[in-house]
Amino acid sequence: MGREEEGSSSNHPELAAFVLALRGAPVTKAVLYLGDNQALLKAVKRWVGEGRKATLVRALDAYILLETIQELQKRTTAGAATFLVKVKAHHA
Repeated sequence: MGREEEGSSSNHPELAAFVLALRGAPVTKAVLYLGDNQALLKAVKRWVGEGRKATLVRALDAYILLETIQELQKRTTAGAATFLVKVKAHHA
């Protein structure tokens, strides 16, 4: 996913995996997404909730963020909950 001219960040693979997980789940069923990437949670959180005025202009990974938002909107419209939970996957 993604081309160099569209920009990408280190968060790009996690966003792609999240979009694919959402696409693979029935739009009317709740989803529990367990991930170890705090940056993904922050990126998604920026786009959810009422009164948000965020913009995709100059955002790295803008096209995949747009796909993420669209998938979440489909689920919200269908009345399905989507939960993102950070799990510690690495240990020292």
